[in-house]
Amino acid sequence: MLPVERIAFLLLIVCLTAMAARRLRLPYTIGLIAAGTALSLTGLLAGVALTKELIFSALLPPLIFEAAFYIPWTELRADSKPILLLATLGVLLATGLTAAGMHFLAGWEWQAATVFGTLIAATDPVSVIATFKEAGVHGRLRLLVEAESLFNDGTAAVLFGVVLAWASSGQVSVAHIGLDLLREVGGGCGMGLLVGFFVLWIAGHTDDHLVEIALTVVAAYGSFLLAQHFHCSGVLATLCCGLLLGNRGSLGSITDAGHEAVGSFWEFAAFLVNSVIFLLIGASEKDLLRELVHYGVPLLIATGIVTLGRGVAVYPLCALFARSPLAISLAHQHILFWGGLRGALALALVLGLPESLPRRAELIAVTFGVVAFSVIVQGLTVTPLLKRLKLH
Repeated sequence: MLPVERIAFLLLIVCLTAMAARRLRLPYTIGLIAAGTALSLTGLLAGVALTKELIFSALLPPLIFEAAFYIPWTELRADSKPILLLATLGVLLATGLTAAGMHFLAGWEWQAATVFGTLIAATDPVSVIATFKEAGVHGRLRLLVEAESLFNDGTAAVLFGVVLAWASSGQVSVAHIGLDLLREVGGGCGMGLLVGFFVLWIAGHTDDHLVEIALTVVAAYGSFLLAQHFHCSGVLATLCCGLLLGNRGSLGSITDAGHEAVGSFWEFAAFLVNSVIFLLIGASEKDLLRELVHYGVPLLIATGIVTLGRGVAVYPLCALFARSPLAISLAHQHILFWGGLRGALALALVLGLPESLPRRAELIAVTFGVVAFSVIVQGLTVTPLLKRLKLH
């Protein structure tokens, strides 16, 4: 628990960082990482660490819910084929290439290489959505990038559970994998819809916008935690719940005043949670600096192979739609490739690895390094790339 005065001070730092980043025309996320690193040197973040529990239980649910809440169902359905293909087969391709690269080039055992491939393969909605909001990207491009990042998080989280079980025990049956997938995907989506319909039913009995805001908070956290409790995908649960409330709530279950209030609340909540995540990433990078230097060679290999893996996941799959009405322009493909940032989900998964897993310390250091490269280097250059491609 943080003292109130420390929380107030950190909020002040967040506000000043946002103002400075806007004035310097830098991505807000980059400013927060720098601020987090600086604050960690002063000791003001002592006792506050980025952990799997913090990311999964407190920070990830509101960000997934807020993003899903504003995705129009009609547009999502129209582009569902390329989005789902990128979020499933794309993740598998990136995972396979990354695992092979780390095994043959970095000399990692297959278990460690495959675990790393699964946790780093998916693009992260936290980083992607924050960057695209700052860049002012709208329309189909934003839908493709944001929706894919949300869905491929679910794929990666489910795949990670299967791979980690294999890496820990050395054997997993096909039947076991099938049951795990059914439970994670079907159970997660089912529980998300269940919570969503329950919240809509309650919201239909009130016209108090404050109650409606509170109900959306219950939905965001309730769907995630309920699914996690039953060992289902919390990411998919909150995603489905957010999609349902955002699209069905506008049909009358949530009042017009409630929709406006809910929008303002979740905009602030996303800003606050994003700020906490990137401040703590900055602080963590400072603490891991020695490990990053020590594991410099595998980090360089991982950065290159992860970037290549993203390219393999994007360009060949998009080419499948080249002659169809769902064709994705080459400019949009470049942004899907370079704007596929990594972030909080990869960190949450790697921080939750069991102590007995081989190369755990190396996996953590390399993952943090790849995330830092993604957020800083790609985050700094994606807006200039948008302008060069005349998409912004």
